[in-house]
Amino acid sequence: MAEISQGEDIPPNMTLYINNLNEKIKIDQLKKSLHAVFSQFGKILDVLAFKTLKHKGQAWVIFEDVNSATNALRRMQGFPFYDKEMRIQYAKTKSDIIAKSDGTFVPREKRKKHEEKGGKKRKEQLDPNQAAAALNPAYAGAYGATPPLSQIPYLGARPIVPEAPAPPNSILFVQNLPHDATTMMLQMLFNQYPGLKDVRMVETKPGIAFVEYENEMQSTVAMQALQGFKIQQNQMLITYAKK
Repeated sequence: MAEISQGEDIPPNMTLYINNLNEKIKIDQLKKSLHAVFSQFGKILDVLAFKTLKHKGQAWVIFEDVNSATNALRRMQGFPFYDKEMRIQYAKTKSDIIAKSDGTFVPREKRKKHEEKGGKKRKEQLDPNQAAAALNPAYAGAYGATPPLSQIPYLGARPIVPEAPAPPNSILFVQNLPHDATTMMLQMLFNQYPGLKDVRMVETKPGIAFVEYENEMQSTVAMQALQGFKIQQNQMLITYAKK
């Protein structure tokens, strides 16, 4: 397991590497808890943690910007998290999601050949992206070489999380709908609650819709009742629409 190296100068970046985490906590619970405590410092793009033995007690939190990551590192260093003090440092390996956004992404095979030529091997801190690709073929498809379509599970449209929550209003923004969802299907679902005025699908962006009620009280009732409702295994994510 990687230790924090005080003598090695790792440049500030958007990904934090965390170790000394409680290994008894289930992975899903660990990721949700990390997201909850770190989201106060800025927008989080992803939280990575894995079940394999060599990854136990470790996680990576990927922020949208360096300032948020730096603030989180300073504020959360040594924070007692499930009865163990977190040890935090900047990640040595740039996350694929960041590399893709800044144009420096190198496909996994090319990166491997380059590292073999240079004779450089990272032994202390593991690469979260390689671990993710090994555990989940769909991850490799998203951030590396594309696997056959038959190996990629259908997860529906990925939720488009708004940058900031909109204030309560009469229009709901519905996400993570299956691509074959129809206006009629949503009308039947939302018409269970009084005040429904309109349901609008977005043809150019499958998986999302706008549902309008007569007032914000009625939209709130519907949102609370149907939040997380599953349509063909897709859990709906409902928020107030931005006007």
